[in-house]
Order: sequence, then C-alpha cells, then structure tokens
Amino acid sequence: MSSHTLPPAPETVAHMLLETAEAYPDLPAVTFGDTTLTYAEYRQAVLALAAFWRPLVEEGDRVALLLSNSLEMAVGMFAAHALGAQAMPLNPGYTERELEPILADGSPCLLVHERAITTDLEDLCGRHGIVRLVVGQSSPLVQDIAKGQPLPNPEKLPTREMLATLQYTGGTTGISKGVDITHRQLVTNLAQREALLPTKRAGEVMLCSMPLFHVSAVAMCLHLTCYAASHLVILSRYRPDWVLQAIAKHRVTLMSAAPTIFHSLLAYEGFEDAELSSLRYCYSGAAPLPEATLNRWEAASGCVILEGYGMTEAGPVMAFNPIRGMRKVGSVGIAPPGTELQVVSLEDRTRVLPVGETGEIRVRGPHVMAGYRNKPELTREAMADGWLYSGDLGRLDEDGYLFIRGRSSEVINVGGYGVYPREIEQVLLEYPAVSDAAVFGVADSYYGEAVQAYVVLKPGQEFDEQALIGHCRANLVGYKVPNAIRAIDELPKTRVGKLARRQLEPISVPRNRNKPALEAVGSGEHPKS
Repeated sequence: MSSHTLPPAPETVAHMLLETAEAYPDLPAVTFGDTTLTYAEYRQAVLALAAFWRPLVEEGDRVALLLSNSLEMAVGMFAAHALGAQAMPLNPGYTERELEPILADGSPCLLVHERAITTDLEDLCGRHGIVRLVVGQSSPLVQDIAKGQPLPNPEKLPTREMLATLQYTGGTTGISKGVDITHRQLVTNLAQREALLPTKRAGEVMLCSMPLFHVSAVAMCLHLTCYAASHLVILSRYRPDWVLQAIAKHRVTLMSAAPTIFHSLLAYEGFEDAELSSLRYCYSGAAPLPEATLNRWEAASGCVILEGYGMTEAGPVMAFNPIRGMRKVGSVGIAPPGTELQVVSLEDRTRVLPVGETGEIRVRGPHVMAGYRNKPELTREAMADGWLYSGDLGRLDEDGYLFIRGRSSEVINVGGYGVYPREIEQVLLEYPAVSDAAVFGVADSYYGEAVQAYVVLKPGQEFDEQALIGHCRANLVGYKVPNAIRAIDELPKTRVGKLARRQLEPISVPRNRNKPALEAVGSGEHPKS
C-alpha cells in the first residue's frame, strides 16, 4: 500500500471539464495545429457538440468515435460523457473485418468518423442500424462551434456509477472484448495518478503524440491535463520531427509515450540539436522500457523518465515510479493509494508469493473495470474473488516495487498494443493456399515484440510470403501484420495435439523492414503547429 496521499477526485470527467472551465476560462486548454481553444471555448465546443448529438443519443447509449488525433476526438470524448453516454473510441486504421464484430457487440447508436476513412462504413453502419456522421460534412467542425454563444451547463450530468467508456481490447479467441469503464473508475484513477505524479495546477503543457483511441493516451494526456487545468498539445500522429518541434514551440513540460517513441527520438538525426529544456518529466508505459533506452534518453535530454504499468481493465494506472520518493530503474514502481497489488502462484492463483518470487500479477481496487460487455463468463474468469488477474508475470521487492517479468498468456505486445495470435491465424487460414498457421511474438529492440508466423501449405501450393503479408494487410490494422512468414511442413504439436507455440523459432528479418507501429497510426499530414 502506498504512503502517498490521495487527493480529491471530481464527481465525473464531465464535471471535471465544466469545473476547470469555470475556474480557468481564459487559460489554453487544447492545441491542434494552428488552433488553440481556451477552457471556455473547450467547454463551449463540448456542450455544443453534445447538443448537436442529443436528438440521436439517449442516456446510456454508446457513441463510437472512429477518429485520428484531432480536436474532434478530444471534444467528442467529453461530449459523449456530457450526454451520459459511453464513449467508444476505435482505431481509425481498423479494417471492416476488425470493425464488424466490435460494432455488433458494442451496438453504438452513433458513429462519428473522419472523411479519410476508406472502409465502407455506410454499408457497415446500415447493417447494424447505426447513424453515421462525417466530421465537417454531417457533423460540425470544432472550430465552428467553439466560438458560439456560451451555453448553460446541462440540467443533468452523469453520476459516478454510470458507464463512461467502452474500450475494446484484444481477445484470446480473436474477437475483441469491450471493457466497461465507469466514471468512478476514471476519476479515482486520475486522483491515484496525481498522488504518485503530482502536477503543477494551471502550469503544465502536455504533449500527446500517442493515439487518443488508446486508453493510455486518454488517461495520461486528455484527462490528466483537464484534471490539472493545464494545456494539451495534440499531434495528429507520431513523427520525431513534429514531436521535437512541438516541445520547443509550446515549451512542453510533460510527455507521455511508449518506449518505441523514446527509442525513435534518440535515433532521429535532429535529436542532438533539439531544444528540450522545458521538459520536467516524461512518463513511459504501455510496454517495458529497456534500461539502456532510459539511460540514453536521460543523459541526452536531461529529463527523467518515470516508468509505470497498467492495463485497460484497471484504470489503466496500476503502478508508477513516484515523483516524490524512490525511483527504481527497471521497476514500474509502486501501487497508488487505494490499490492492492499481489503476485500469486501460477499453479494456485489464491496463493500469494513471498517477496522476490515471480508469479502472476493481480490487482484489486475501485479503479478496476465493471466487466467485459456481453461476456459474463470472461468477466468472472478475469475477476475471480474480487481480484483482476493481469496475465502478466512479475515480482515485488521488499519496498513494494513491481518488476515485470513477461506474460503468462499468449498476447504479443507490439509497441503497447495487445495482439492475439488467434485473430491473425484466422486471417492466414482464409488464404486459399494455407492449411494451418501459427502466429507468435519475438523480441524486438524497437517494438518490444514483433509478430511472426509459420504456415503449412495445402498440397501442390507454392509459398508466396509477400502475397500472404498483403492478405494480412488487407484484413488487419498495420501493427498486427507479421513482419515475416515462413512455410513449414508441419507445425510442432504437444502429445495431446495442441500447438506447441513456444517451440517456434524466430525468423531472421532485415532491420527496419516495416515502419514502426506507432508511426503508422493516424492518417494524413499534421496541420502546421
């Protein structure tokens, strides 16, 4: 248990924005490209967009946001909350194959998307009875509504116990699971993060180059800045020159990023001349941060990286190296106040292991999810006896610091994105020449892990790796596509006929064969900033 004091939490994230706008109406709230909204304008944009959506959205409905990083994404998240609806952020890079089961399960009443989406959303939404709005066409641009006549606060706002977000994450069967997140979970976890990583109220500038459809960017950028009455600078997607330009121009004080971003910035040819003196702290999460990368970054930039750990189902923040107190390099830190972290035996998940022993990490606290949407059996399995079982392996030291030691499940962590082999295997098996397939993760110095695959061909068929990779690209978002595929006569199996995935040998591939997963997220060029 942490000795850090838990600060007060707002009633909900909708209340949080309205209260911050009332207290600091003229402070800059959010910047995207050439446009900066003050908190008064941010509030106005949220309430105006909520009013525009209100005839289509009832309390408890879900609003799907298929958007790249933009003002529309930031404002849309808060607008859904202000309506008492669940925000349902989705990756705009998803293919129709990936969107179909999510939309069927989530049943949003409304889907808002940008014009750049190439998937046939008209047909997809029509099949599921979803109203579709296109930003700038059938839905107004934020810039057009932020300057309007001030609107009154809504007569009714959501309560803490209402569902706030439906966040989809990978599933072991190849079908995504929708994580139901309440307002209580969101605001509790915000206060918990603040206990370990206190901010300067009305004094921070946070840079967000991570995608806002991801739970980490929402918690550590979108919600964090509003909680701290501070300034959020959004990039449409990650690119090293854009990041370094934005830090210098906006005097960024905080940056939250995945390890791949730190690695990429260090490798960028313009990094040595970058102006980084405004940075106070960098936060790292989503995937393990190599100690060598941390040391190189801190030596070159003069800015400390605080590493943390979390998961969609738990806040997401479950642990962080604190600002006030001991930082242990190689550790993801301590649990925040109100959170219980334990390491238990893989054989007997009720047996808590002694300090220093490695086992499965489990967590309990008010920030843990309400459950998986429409999946009561999976919810019961994941949250046995009130504990959420992470599927991650780790150990705790004598000071309560957590050290991650890998995964107990088959999930592949590609730059912070969970990838499940089964989903990719199903895609490979639909290729006419393939009779069997096995997908696995390999260590990668840039991504953390990369996806690879072996296939067994049907008799008389010829192997064409590029055709297979092209088939995957047509059916999967970029970070799920294998960087190498090889043909094999027979897949290794156990005595009972199950795939022996651990016996698959990594495939050697040329360096930088594929673009970094995070750089592939987002569409179009970033507006001038």
